Amino acid sequence: MTVVTEQTAAALSSLSPAELETFLESQRTAYADLQERGLTLDLTRGKPSVAQLDLSNELLELPRGHKDASGTDVRNYGGLSGIAELRAMFADLLWVEPEQVVAGGNSSLTMMHDCLVQLLLHGAPDSPRPWSQEETVKFVCPVPGYDRHFTMLASYGIEMLTVPMNEDGPDVAAVRELVKDPAVKGMWIVPTYANPSGSTCSQEVASELASMETAAPDFRIFWDNAYAFHHLTEDEAKSADIITLASGSGHPNRPIMFASTSKITFAGSGVAFLAASKANVDWYLGHQQFASIGPDKVNQLRHVQFFGSADGVREHMRKHREILGPKFAAVDSALSSALDGREVATWSKPTGGYFVNLDVLDGTASRVVELAKGAGIALTPAGASFPHGKDPRDRNIRLAPSFPVLAEVETAMAGVATCVLLAAAEKLAGVTG
Repeated sequence: MTVVTEQTAAALSSLSPAELETFLESQRTAYADLQERGLTLDLTRGKPSVAQLDLSNELLELPRGHKDASGTDVRNYGGLSGIAELRAMFADLLWVEPEQVVAGGNSSLTMMHDCLVQLLLHGAPDSPRPWSQEETVKFVCPVPGYDRHFTMLASYGIEMLTVPMNEDGPDVAAVRELVKDPAVKGMWIVPTYANPSGSTCSQEVASELASMETAAPDFRIFWDNAYAFHHLTEDEAKSADIITLASGSGHPNRPIMFASTSKITFAGSGVAFLAASKANVDWYLGHQQFASIGPDKVNQLRHVQFFGSADGVREHMRKHREILGPKFAAVDSALSSALDGREVATWSKPTGGYFVNLDVLDGTASRVVELAKGAGIALTPAGASFPHGKDPRDRNIRLAPSFPVLAEVETAMAGVATCVLLAAAEKLAGVTG
């Protein structure tokens, strides 16, 4: 799809004006050819594919019976913390004790929202006052990051302070400076196979986050471990044990961990989990008792029967890996084939998670997304991985290759590469698209 010239391996910035003009015309031709294909491809969100959802179709025939291991009828009210066997299963996976786990409804994002709202309305167990009574509330936000975290904070007027997300986690030195401000009440992080960078917070970085001094006595880390089990290779990253680290450093209430089966079984009817210190769990359930008379325990029981054990979850995720791995390899292959040597883009090569982080020439990300849309390829808006959707360098694009079938991923990524080259050539030639 991308026109290949004799200068394929040459950096665009090294081309003479005449060579750059020739290259620009070749990419315009390639883009016109792309438009003529009439594509309708979507790489906007990290949704499980049909093939992945099909892995869990047995759930539709479960549960067998309607009582949990204790003999409780799961069809009835009660059990606000979730059924014991499911909590134990995911306590094993999340490296915590069962009494530190709450199994809830289908959305971990809802649990995060509930925690944030309760902090604003009532404060935490160690808060001097409800957060809403503070003059200002600020959160540390590693970038690039998850757009839904940012929009949730923005909806409550919480100020977002960005720090770089490195390969081993957030820039600890930058975080340490920011938390000297007592208005900085929290931090949001996807610690394992981060959205969208794919980086994993190291045990060393997690230890520093757990132990650092903060001016706010009720500082909270929202540890959104959404991709802890979503490995793309046999080299499986291990999530940092933030809850043990925080407890050992004298700040047991600092982290609140979230996870779910949303991308493990059925995205719309999975089970979400909260894991934290006993004090935080009691605080959460103490407020939840006014909002719920118990989660969907029938759904929880079917998950217990479907997985059987923590090892059953791990084995199930290997089946996901077999579907997702080739798609991520296709992304890297298409980008490498077209862009290697051009010095107009860099991209992550994640070993887990759901996204590829693409950084293009400064000032061209919005144009790449616009060009892709014009060719029938829907991408996440440029800047979505930054607070308020504003990337100061206009270079970041989040790619989500999970939902389309493999052939569509290959087609879409070859098209994206064409758009990256055309946008870069326009920028370097001083041409308005």
